[in-house]
Amino acid sequence: MTDQALPFDPADPEAVRRWLVQLGHTAVAAVHPQALVCDKLPEAPAGRTLVVGAGKAAAAMAAALERAWQTQYPDAPLSGLVVTRYGHGPQGDAEACANIEVLEAAHPMPDDLGERAARRMLESLDGLGEQDLVIALISGGGSALMTLPAPGIELAEKQALNQALLRCGAPISEINTVRRHLSAIKGGRLAVAAHPARVLTWLISDVPGDEPSLIASGPTLPDASTPADALAILEHYQIEISPSVRRHLSTTRQAPGEADAEFRRDRHLVLARARDALEAARDVAAAEGLEVRLLGDDLEGEARELGRAQAQLALDTQRDAAWPCLLLSGGETSVTMQGDGRGGRNVEYLLGLFTTLKGAPGIHALAIDTDGIDGSEDNAGAIFGPGCWQERGRLDLDPDEYLSRNDAYTFFAALGDLIVTGPTRTNVNDFRAILVLPRTS
Repeated sequence: MTDQALPFDPADPEAVRRWLVQLGHTAVAAVHPQALVCDKLPEAPAGRTLVVGAGKAAAAMAAALERAWQTQYPDAPLSGLVVTRYGHGPQGDAEACANIEVLEAAHPMPDDLGERAARRMLESLDGLGEQDLVIALISGGGSALMTLPAPGIELAEKQALNQALLRCGAPISEINTVRRHLSAIKGGRLAVAAHPARVLTWLISDVPGDEPSLIASGPTLPDASTPADALAILEHYQIEISPSVRRHLSTTRQAPGEADAEFRRDRHLVLARARDALEAARDVAAAEGLEVRLLGDDLEGEARELGRAQAQLALDTQRDAAWPCLLLSGGETSVTMQGDGRGGRNVEYLLGLFTTLKGAPGIHALAIDTDGIDGSEDNAGAIFGPGCWQERGRLDLDPDEYLSRNDAYTFFAALGDLIVTGPTRTNVNDFRAILVLPRTS
């Protein structure tokens, strides 16, 4: 294909590993808020500028916005409140906010601190006028972090439903549909509370397809779904619901819709999405001489099954490969819990890949969650190469057994192949890279 030298020695597994890990860092850096905000500021309003927001990127978005705003509008103050996941707040003085308060709460299981943060946001919007501007900073994870149950619904009820939906393998779009219709703040209700002020929403997308109203359950955007949709999802997965939840979903009116007059002056902008991370990695790899194929930025489904399917694709690719080929994909898979093991969807995907490849020579793979946390563990994901198959034999590890109990974290920890980055303060969901080397390598 080319005479260009590769950026790694194909015969050196550690060199390949370092290159793949650095490629993951490149993808994440491309979607970090500090690189996205400074040239997108709106005009300063005649009235107040108030910031609200929620998500794993909320603290970094707030810091980037505040720095850019103070530079461009030193005489136009702004203030506000955002909520992020525990551990995803400002890191050192460089990321601290002077005027935007940053709170932390639980994710993926909502807690009372998220409820208090949401209530305070709603209260802060009271009394705004047409000359005021609200900037909403919304990113993945915001749906769990900004939790304010609808009247008549208790937080414990939402927590139980959230847990059941996560365990049954429901896609995030369905989980967020239920969340929206049991909320006093999601599904456009935060924007309605801000009106008649104008609302500008900045989004970092973690949802396949990047539909703005689905990101963090769309607290500032009109909602096209209905309470009946939420009820149907719960019934489909045979999730037991309380009389108060059933009554609410059966009798409440639909969330604010696109035709509602309150939204006529509002605007939104998607700052970053999975494709941006994939394209950043693609551009680097292509410039370094590799063939690159983008398999999609919106792949969903059962994590282990996607791993198995992409393992077969990698084997098929290798059969005809004369030069190294990189297979990239993104999206958000799901995991149906069948055991009591540890791990998130990225390591479960990798274990499905691993059990299918069975140490096929020349195929290396990495999968991470771009927020730095895969599921509820301390790792971003994991990485493996063909030599790991022999290593699991030496350690007497049965990958199928670990997969059967959803224990991929423990499996890759035993191999020493977990990737631990800590919170990245952004979130466009999964980044997956499979490096396929020709067998002659």
